[in-house]
Amino acid sequence: MAHSSSLTPPSSPVCPVPQSETPSSSVSFPLVSVIIPIYNGEAELPELLACLEAQTYPRDRVEYLLVDNNSSDRTAELIQAAIAAQSNASSALSLHYLCEAEIQSSYAARNLGIRQGRGDILAFTDADCRPQDHWLMDLISPFEDGSVGLVAGEIIGAPGQSFLERYATYMDVLSQKHTLQHAFGPYGQTANLAVRRTAFEEVGLFRPFLTTGGDADMCWRIQASKQWQLRLAETALVAHCHRTTWQDLRSQWQRYGRSNCYLNQLHGISLMAQPSLQEMGMTLLRWLLKEVPRTLLKIVRRQERAIALLVLPISLYCNWFRYQGQVNASFPETAARIEWLESSAS
Repeated sequence: MAHSSSLTPPSSPVCPVPQSETPSSSVSFPLVSVIIPIYNGEAELPELLACLEAQTYPRDRVEYLLVDNNSSDRTAELIQAAIAAQSNASSALSLHYLCEAEIQSSYAARNLGIRQGRGDILAFTDADCRPQDHWLMDLISPFEDGSVGLVAGEIIGAPGQSFLERYATYMDVLSQKHTLQHAFGPYGQTANLAVRRTAFEEVGLFRPFLTTGGDADMCWRIQASKQWQLRLAETALVAHCHRTTWQDLRSQWQRYGRSNCYLNQLHGISLMAQPSLQEMGMTLLRWLLKEVPRTLLKIVRRQERAIALLVLPISLYCNWFRYQGQVNASFPETAARIEWLESSAS
């Protein structure tokens, strides 16, 4: 399912201005609703909106639903200003402001967007993502096959300066090739995912009280129906802004650990084994004595990037906090609830 071809992060600007293109009038484009949950996204919105502006998908066949998840910053103000600016544009984007203030969960925010959206296809990304200009065009293309119910686009690293960002990009941390090879079953992450509306009508929406793991849960429920296939659209690229601080990196991997716990409760997936401090110590010792000299030589010869020197210790750090997130997670009773979407055929 997954492809392992190398992907090069886009150079600046993150969202290139597309070349002038006019889609063939003979081509039929499905109506698409792009749903983006946003929590305190004030800093992210300008670049995100520029990326939406650059999309090559026909503007009259797509709407963008920006769902404020009860932000405390200027998110609502900036979205409303962007909508007002579009009203005076000659070829305006269809931007819409929604607010999910009752449940603090990106999945609840996505559910609101699904309910309010008019599209036959629901596409998802996040505020800290930068969809490239052909993202939506390439993400929707596989739905020409009527058996396809889900399409995952690829996630690459946005250009970054910190060594933690370079680590995440070097390791393809958020690449869909990892989730598409999950031992329990393939799934796509909502940073870059599209789903047929009819699939949601059949299996229900995201579990609104989940705070992590909802994308895997949704994809597995849809595929369990045996009616829908999951495809990878390698060229439907979204650049993700990686974590820049140790605290944010720790929180990210603790969240992955909580996801393990929740998906174990919902689907019975295998849990991560406790890392052995003795084995970690021995691994670090071997790294220091063998890998460091070897990698340094490759760096001097320009056969390897400098960040390769720190891959192992950072990875051990991430795995440790992933396990901590798993064992400290508490699965709330409400997390198993599924909300339902009224069928458009009813």
